[in-house]
Amino acid sequence: MNDTDVLVVGAGPTGLTLAAALLTRGVDAMVVDKLPSGANTSRAAVVNARSLELLEDLDVSRRLVKAGLAAPRFTMRQGSAVLISVDFSGLPTPYPYSLMIPQADTEQVLEDRLNELGGRVIRPKSLCRLSPDATGVTARFDDGDSMRAAYVVGADGMHSTVRHHAGIGFTGGEFAETFTLADVHIAGNAPDDEVILFYGNEGLTVLAPLPDGIHRIVAPAARAPRVPTTEFVQNLLDSRGFGPGRTMVKELVWGSRFRIQHRVADTYRAGRLLLAGDAAHVHSPAGGQGMNLGITDAVALAEALTQGSDAALEAYSTSQRARARQVLKLTGRLTKVSTMPRPLRPVRNSAMRLAAHVPAVRRQLAWRLSGLVNR
Repeated sequence: MNDTDVLVVGAGPTGLTLAAALLTRGVDAMVVDKLPSGANTSRAAVVNARSLELLEDLDVSRRLVKAGLAAPRFTMRQGSAVLISVDFSGLPTPYPYSLMIPQADTEQVLEDRLNELGGRVIRPKSLCRLSPDATGVTARFDDGDSMRAAYVVGADGMHSTVRHHAGIGFTGGEFAETFTLADVHIAGNAPDDEVILFYGNEGLTVLAPLPDGIHRIVAPAARAPRVPTTEFVQNLLDSRGFGPGRTMVKELVWGSRFRIQHRVADTYRAGRLLLAGDAAHVHSPAGGQGMNLGITDAVALAEALTQGSDAALEAYSTSQRARARQVLKLTGRLTKVSTMPRPLRPVRNSAMRLAAHVPAVRRQLAWRLSGLVNR
């Protein structure tokens, strides 16, 4: 006899969404996570329109909207000059904006809802071994415990233990650039209703608003410190943003550096072992697609597990992997355009100005960034 229908490994947005969606469908689900509560320092900060639509059935969207900050515009700029402006306000959705909210807050809202539905997260608890058989999977943990489930889902990130035990390849590579991330309090030019991607001659910088007067800054930097200083971030804004002295860093709240992986799992299923979220795909944060793709994985997988047939699970693997490959192509292009060699950057910016005059280009960007293209 199984302890649960579905064991979900990993309590990020993907795992929490999956467990909550299963419980609302009458499927028993249990979540385990190796990290203590509040230990996640992931970089995601945007929930797009399609994710909010999908989360309505879990009674989560209204809570996220209340906690987050709506940004109805996305602009690509060189200094103060706008290269391309993407306006979400005309999209056919109840959520015509990017919802800016730190991933930790998104996870807390999802976990609160999971608890309301009778679920819970067991943590810290690290998976050590999986033993699938004809009727289920036995999972063994670092504390000596074991658990039986009909299915095990790896929502446990880029270094997925479930993927490793399933023997599923993770094809791809790493971008050469190192990136800086910083959450800061700033003064001066810094809109709170617009995400800006600066294409400066000195390099790329993202300036995005978050709740509570915080702005997030993301930028490739060849000599990025492990933890950025206020002075380092200020130099990025002066050289790549609106211009020297136009946006002033008052306080560094949190920061780190990271490198971008660009990978997709060879399959999302090996029998009773399944993958979703970052365990199945990782890519550039350009366009804010990663966490949102994981949420679509979770909702699609919940439906497939509810049906419980091999055909439904195979269809999930095939369709979501194809969707991930589309996202990897989009984010890969955005990253390569953003980090191209300095001599080519003026040409790139001129081409973007020309593209901005084509309404179809702006519409396509709005549909893709909002996730509505995958309805």
